[in-house]
Amino acid sequence: MNKDIFIVLVEPQSPGNIGMACRAMKNMGLTQLRIVNGCDRFHPESLKFAVAARDLLESAEIFPDLATAVSDCTLTVGTTRRHGKYRQEIFSPPEIAQHLREMVNKDCRAALIFGREDNGLTTDELSICRWHATIPTSKEYGSLNLAQSVLLFCYELEKSAEAAGGGRAIEMANSGEMETMFTHFHAALNKIGFLNEQNPEHIMRSLRRIFFRANLDSREVTVLRGMLTQIEWASSSFDGRKRS
Repeated sequence: MNKDIFIVLVEPQSPGNIGMACRAMKNMGLTQLRIVNGCDRFHPESLKFAVAARDLLESAEIFPDLATAVSDCTLTVGTTRRHGKYRQEIFSPPEIAQHLREMVNKDCRAALIFGREDNGLTTDELSICRWHATIPTSKEYGSLNLAQSVLLFCYELEKSAEAAGGGRAIEMANSGEMETMFTHFHAALNKIGFLNEQNPEHIMRSLRRIFFRANLDSREVTVLRGMLTQIEWASSSFDGRKRS
């Protein structure tokens, strides 16, 4: 199953962290690395800290943005150390490892996503992710090194693999399909005046959480998009004003 689990680094700032993340991945049997922009992965410091995992650096895929990097992944996990209005239902590394081992199979790809060393993932980037996860730390100092975070999650995945008895087959819609549906929702709901023009993302983020929890498959996404198309057609003469 490890070949279907991707580690995604979003705009890493330290070449050494990229190298150490590769070493951590290889220690735990993970080999698929994706990088969203960021510093030079072939910097001498990156090569130095990768040690025997230089092959992961060489095979890493580079993407211009997170949405593109995970568009073919069904299960997406955004890591964060901050809690807030749009960061509910945050799982621990063991819980995420268990979820992935139960659901990942040869037709289902998963991505573990790590943000920038200084600011992590943005709220918009986390909204792309089906699940959120955090590593419990001391309240006095909660910041972890990027490579350390990668190692802890990879360790839990490896540990869960030893106890796994095989995953159940699923056919959930991938991230690309979900994002296309959310774009369609935004357009249709905006057309009928349901979204607040000053803050349309407030409702959209709530809808994301609802539909991510539903574990939609491709057919269900198609049904919902058909409904949205009908809404757009039926409201073609709507002028945007609510009537009592």
